[in-house]
Amino acid sequence: MSALRRGFVQPTLPTLICAVLAGCGPAGTTSPSTEGSLLSGAVRVDGSSTVFPVAQAAAEAFGEDQPDVRVSVSRSGTSAGMGKFLMREVDLCDASRQMNDDERRRAQAAGLEIVEFTIAIDGLAVVANPANDWCDSMTVDQLRAIWRPEAEGELTNWNQIDARWADVPLKLFGPGTASGTFEYFTEEICGEKKASRSDYQRSEDDNMLVRGVAGEKGGLGYFGYAYYAENKDQLKLLAIDSGAGPVLPSEAAVRDGQYVPLSRPLYLYASRQALARPEVAAFVAFFLRNAGSLAEQCQYVAVTDAVRDRNLALLTESAP
Repeated sequence: MSALRRGFVQPTLPTLICAVLAGCGPAGTTSPSTEGSLLSGAVRVDGSSTVFPVAQAAAEAFGEDQPDVRVSVSRSGTSAGMGKFLMREVDLCDASRQMNDDERRRAQAAGLEIVEFTIAIDGLAVVANPANDWCDSMTVDQLRAIWRPEAEGELTNWNQIDARWADVPLKLFGPGTASGTFEYFTEEICGEKKASRSDYQRSEDDNMLVRGVAGEKGGLGYFGYAYYAENKDQLKLLAIDSGAGPVLPSEAAVRDGQYVPLSRPLYLYASRQALARPEVAAFVAFFLRNAGSLAEQCQYVAVTDAVRDRNLALLTESAP
């Protein structure tokens, strides 16, 4: 053990958070380290596959300055991750939807004081196979016709969606039912949360969905924009028309609210109980301070400065 660590006096949590917010680290990120504030321990994060790239980037950058804090990030889906969070199996849950009423009741019953942070904005990508030369955009009504429960086993070919489109079997790929993306998409497109046809290939791992669409000429799928951005050469991005003309999920369209209805905020959930641990508080402070650059690095849209400042004020207020 180094002399520094032998003589280390753990700072109070508000002091630690302020130290994190004041530091400056490499590659445009804020460093959580100040002399005498080295930490150890483990931070467990689980939840959304959509948020996973941002959370993983935060964990890697944080580890450069706090190498003795092991931050593990998993992606079992928002609902599954939230279940683990509420049972205190993980410290933080990243989510592609807000915590629902049932989950809030469970948190209250478990004695957890929940803190919600908005960390980025995502435009869901609707993608086809690059060999698809007949469809460049879809209306919301067409998406609803494809994905509604009544379409199961009935709408199975591209020319059933539009008679001008190719006579090619429709192969669908999408998130599993534990995914916040699944819940958001079904509510916005089908009109009811979790109302969807079930005859499609599903996975909580968006990389599997990418491979599925890329491997089928008639493939069609949806997932977080970051997974399209990482695989542009394997996918064709479709514009969505909600009534004002086709719009692609560009940064400007997502930020300005033009890409509707498939733009949504992304969240990080903590509890006051977890934030009482210095390593958790330091990681969350680092994540929130750098959420903008991390989001852009992962091809999402950064929250506004006002949202960032509210997040940081909320964190400081939530420190025991």
